[in-house]
Amino acid sequence: MSDSSADLEATGASKRGPSTGISRPATLADIAQTAGVHVTTVSRALRGGEGVGRKTAERVRVVAAELGYLPHPGATSLRTGRSKMIGVVVPRLTDIVLATIYEGIESGSAGASYQAVVANSGDERETQRVRVEALLAARVDGLILGDARNDSSLIQGLIDRGSKVVLTSRRIPGILSVTCDDLLGGRLAAEHLLELGHRHLAVIAGEPYASTGIDRTQGFREVCAKEGVEIPDTHVLHSRFDVRGGREAAEVLLRRDPRPTALFVVNDFAAIGAMGAIRDSGLQVGQDVAVVGFNDVPLAAELSVPLSSVRSPMWEMGHEAARTLVRLIDGEDCESIALQPELKARASSLQSRR
Repeated sequence: MSDSSADLEATGASKRGPSTGISRPATLADIAQTAGVHVTTVSRALRGGEGVGRKTAERVRVVAAELGYLPHPGATSLRTGRSKMIGVVVPRLTDIVLATIYEGIESGSAGASYQAVVANSGDERETQRVRVEALLAARVDGLILGDARNDSSLIQGLIDRGSKVVLTSRRIPGILSVTCDDLLGGRLAAEHLLELGHRHLAVIAGEPYASTGIDRTQGFREVCAKEGVEIPDTHVLHSRFDVRGGREAAEVLLRRDPRPTALFVVNDFAAIGAMGAIRDSGLQVGQDVAVVGFNDVPLAAELSVPLSSVRSPMWEMGHEAARTLVRLIDGEDCESIALQPELKARASSLQSRR
């Protein structure tokens, strides 16, 4: 198929044909007839203007815009070998953290003239595989995965097959990623609570297959150990990354002996659930039990007891992940990036000074 014939397979906003009056998508032939030039000239003008006079190319582009012409992505892909699409898989876009990361991905993709296409995996391994295969079948040029699991070999298999992959939100050692520095974030939370005088600490650690919870918990426990404060394994519980998961874990931890005076929760929504459990047990958040969450979602500062949280650069994470993937697609050497977190101390911990 020639360049011009490939470009003839095009779609656009509905218009009235130049002579028939029938409403249909605009084609290169329509542009050629309206502009008074050959179809080949239109094709060249819209692809950069090589071999076409400046005034002619400009007139063709004006006519194309007036007719609402849009190049067919399949035809463009045949000519260039690229779809200019990036596939994105996240656990669920109803999560404000993941939605914010995806907004960053869209911005970074658009800045490089790529279109991001997103799918939800529900954080299920089989669903993740199905979604990834569907995106690859759609001929995306690369993948950004926000649902990496350390109990799955899927991602390494994709890379072994030659797919261009960048992880975000979560990481797997040895695989290109753009994430928050979760180890540092856990350290910041520990330093904050220790400075307030807490010595009976507990952690709600998230899902055991997610690097976010693993790294944040590790950073937290490392600082505590360095300061001579032991956190028994009985005081570290895994949970879902949601309100109910945090509540259920906190209910168990509040019955431990000694009862913790402070909870580090690796996700803000789980932290909100933990705050509910503290309240319902007759204790006061921020006075009897301190709580520190992670991500600093907009809701955190607006709660009746504002939640202390480690802010992760969510939008920036997605934006940089998209830019990194585009560079990878272009054949550049890329390195993993860990963006800096920041502690935002509020009443849920500051009122608990020992």
